[in-house]
Amino acid sequence: MASPRTVHSRSSSSDARKPDVPRDIAANRKARHDYEVLDSWEVGIVLVGSEVKSLRAGRVNFGASYAEFEGGELWLVALQITEYAPSSQFGHAQQRRRKLLMHAAELSRLRDKVRDPGMTLVPLRLYFMGSTIKVELGLCRGKKDYDKRDSMKERDVKRELERAKRNWNG
Repeated sequence: MASPRTVHSRSSSSDARKPDVPRDIAANRKARHDYEVLDSWEVGIVLVGSEVKSLRAGRVNFGASYAEFEGGELWLVALQITEYAPSSQFGHAQQRRRKLLMHAAELSRLRDKVRDPGMTLVPLRLYFMGSTIKVELGLCRGKKDYDKRDSMKERDVKRELERAKRNWNG
C-alpha cells in the first residue's frame, strides 16, 4: 500500500496573489492634472491574452483615452496597449476599443451623470485585483488653466510644509 503524499503549498509573501489587494499596473497622472475628478468607479475590462501579457510587463499608454457609451454598453477608447512580441501573429491591435464591464443599474446612473455638459469619463489607473484586471474610471470635468495653476500652487505649499516639518523635527 502506497503511503499518502504530503502536499506542501508554497506560501508567497507577495501581495500579487492576494485577491483583495490591488497591484497597480499604470496610473494616468495627466488626467488628475487636466481634470477635476468628481467620482470614480472600479470596472472590469474585456481583454485578449496577449493584452494581459503586455499589461503584466507594464506596456500601456493612456494618452488621450476616454470612455463612451455606445448601444447601451460602455467602451474604452484610445488606450494603447503595446503588442506582446512573443505572440507575433496572434497579437492584438494596439488601440482597439475595449468593452468595460459594469452592472446595468450602475451603467444607467453613470449615463445620466455623463449627459451633463462638460462631463467625461477618463481612465485613472489600471490594476490587478487578484488575477483580474480592473480599471478605475473617473467622472471628470475639465480644469481651466487658472485651476491648474491653483492646484500646482497648493501642491508646492504642501510640499514646503512637509519639508519644514521634517527639518524642524530632525
